[in-house]
Amino acid sequence: MGEKQASLQDIVKNDYQEQTILNLNIPDNKIGIASDHRGFKLKQKLTKYLTKKGYTVIDYGCDDKASHDYPEYGFKLGKAVRDGKVEKGIAICGSGIGISIACNKVDKVRCAKVDNIKEVKYTRKDNDANIIAINGNMPLYRAKDITDVFLKTPFSNEERHKRRIEMLDNYKN
Repeated sequence: MGEKQASLQDIVKNDYQEQTILNLNIPDNKIGIASDHRGFKLKQKLTKYLTKKGYTVIDYGCDDKASHDYPEYGFKLGKAVRDGKVEKGIAICGSGIGISIACNKVDKVRCAKVDNIKEVKYTRKDNDANIIAINGNMPLYRAKDITDVFLKTPFSNEERHKRRIEMLDNYKN
């Protein structure tokens, strides 16, 4: 007998981590993706995965495994999301932290560094994150699960969350 495949609803509800999500009928949206050299390999695999699912994936670099500075690519992805060139973004670097900081320097970007289903579920529902950042060493099955939940989980639209997002978006230093 085959192993039971978790549905997206099961994964979002129960925080599954051990199964890769397949065949989810994800709509055709433009998704931006960017990495430094340490995230390059995972970026290539996620791009292929998302393309097979029907997404249009726009790659904001880097283009090889040579050493690259993550801020350059985080800024490019952040600007693309801010300007509406892509709906959401996925940022990848060695830890996921540096590129998330770079993305968040762009106005109206809410990039969350995530490591699991629970974090990605709540950052979408509560923070309406428009970019996620992951580490380049993350296992592919987990990166796929996190990406699928990120792309399918809607913002809650609760007043308290909308108020907090407005505070973030309007903050001027």
